[in-house]
Amino acid sequence: MPDAVRAFTSRVIPLPMENVDTDQIIPARYLKTTEKSGLAEGLFSNWRYAPDGSPHPDFVLNRPEMQGRAILLAGANFGPGSSREHAPWALLSWGIRAVISTGFADIFRANSLKNGLLPVAVSPERHAALFDLVAADPDVELTVDLEAQRVTVRSSRPDADAAARVGESFGFEIDPFARQMLLEGTDEIGYVLARLPAIEAWEAGHPAPVNTRG
Repeated sequence: MPDAVRAFTSRVIPLPMENVDTDQIIPARYLKTTEKSGLAEGLFSNWRYAPDGSPHPDFVLNRPEMQGRAILLAGANFGPGSSREHAPWALLSWGIRAVISTGFADIFRANSLKNGLLPVAVSPERHAALFDLVAADPDVELTVDLEAQRVTVRSSRPDADAAARVGESFGFEIDPFARQMLLEGTDEIGYVLARLPAIEAWEAGHPAPVNTRG
């Protein structure tokens, strides 16, 4: 089961490419494993590494200052393509806990929520302003609060034009049941098992009808 998602603060990884599909997130050659951990090396590997295995120094994840950041600011329409659950696994394995974009493919969103990765959808205007803010202040921090369903901007340059357009905080939508499971750190099976005493009590008070035919 995924770890419980609480409020967290992180600097931002900007990845402005649009329509990044699941094969670009984690290429098919990494799909042989069914383990959720250990997939960090495969994340965006076609972009991160040259054919000889050496890292591309200009790719954003290879820059030293990006290490330890947990929020990916992605281009529009993130996660289309095949329904591989390895895509959120790889992002989580690298350390990414939330992805912000204008929208997500339905299957990618569902897989992310079931594994503890938070997809935050924002308007195109908010999306563009966030990229402007990160460009103006690469060390800007965002606090993602799932319980409050808000993202708070913590910029070291509050007077920047981009920061003013973004505002101090903004809300986001999430499926209520998925939100509850993420806050509890559980999945559908765990959710039912946690309520087993209540289920058994209800069943005890509602015995099955006796079949009098025969």
